[in-house]
Amino acid sequence: MIDWNHFTPWASLAGGVLLGVASAAFILFNGRILGISGIVGGLLGPKPGDAGWRIAFLLGMLAAPFTFALLAPAGFLAAPRIDAGYGALVAAGLLVGFGTRHGSGCTSGHGVCGLSRLSPRSLVATLAFMAAGFLTVFLVRHA
Repeated sequence: MIDWNHFTPWASLAGGVLLGVASAAFILFNGRILGISGIVGGLLGPKPGDAGWRIAFLLGMLAAPFTFALLAPAGFLAAPRIDAGYGALVAAGLLVGFGTRHGSGCTSGHGVCGLSRLSPRSLVATLAFMAAGFLTVFLVRHA
């Protein structure tokens, strides 16, 4: 059932457009796929001269919400409500990290960049991500 009070099609569309434009610009200007797990994973054993852009990208991702909070009008966006404790969030993060290593990428790499390149491997990975998400939500809410 859709919670119509919190349904945000325009904000979601804007976020999708921004992600698509950022992904296209990243591959056009850098020749690389905009996959966060690959960018972070490349820092674990960086090649010479390869760590700088990765660190800059991650710092930009961390700085963006704070910059937005400074520039946006007060009350423009409500703080998200997360119905989970720190333990569940840490476990979820570790499971996602484990999955991205075994799936050779994450939702941004496969779902956005891979599908736009018509990659069959990315289609299978994205279907697996979505199926796992649907199943998890169903089990958490109904089991």
